[in-house]
Amino acid sequence: MTDRAEIFSAVVEERRSLRAFLPDPVETATLERIFAVAQCAPSNCNTQPWVTHVVSGAKLDELRTAMPDRFMSGNFSMDFPYDGVYEGVYKTRQYGAAQALYDAVGIKREEKDKRHSQFMRNFTFFDAPHVAFLFLPEPFGLREAADLGMYAQTLMLAMTAHGLGSCPQTALSFQADFVREALQIDAANKLLFGISFGYPDTEAAANRCATDRAAIEDAVIFHA
Repeated sequence: MTDRAEIFSAVVEERRSLRAFLPDPVETATLERIFAVAQCAPSNCNTQPWVTHVVSGAKLDELRTAMPDRFMSGNFSMDFPYDGVYEGVYKTRQYGAAQALYDAVGIKREEKDKRHSQFMRNFTFFDAPHVAFLFLPEPFGLREAADLGMYAQTLMLAMTAHGLGSCPQTALSFQADFVREALQIDAANKLLFGISFGYPDTEAAANRCATDRAAIEDAVIFHA
């Protein structure tokens, strides 16, 4: 491979979901560069159907304080249904990923309270200094959600290339109305998910979690 290809492969292979961050904020110039690069993501007819709100500082602290209590009180809303059903190999992969995290942080299967506490860290953004909320404007749907997914991957790869870690979180979409209200976002923008990000805490047990990937022959069929 060329040096360029090797660098790209290294960035892709390094990116994974991290769940512990240092409190140090990312420099504004670095943030602007990362989000500018993400704008190069492909989309159908170059529509670029995404709106991203990046939250930091005092406003993020407000969300970090409010969202756990709101979730525990049952006060949540979703713009898109969370009704996927994982069966067969997909269920096996889901279970394996969850178990890898609990193994990394030393939580046993029967320790339900500790598992719940680990889940609730979603709503404090794993102590990250930044979170990006990714919205689809109305009336966009499934096809445009795929475009937003390509944008999100490009964004997270750019973060990785700049020495940052990230964690995409569908859990953050459970409080769509509250996020819009807190950030004064128009109701026509629908929250798909969020990404907590910042400099990784390399000493944290949670960041030792590593998930495997299916073999290429299990996912790709070549035709000639």
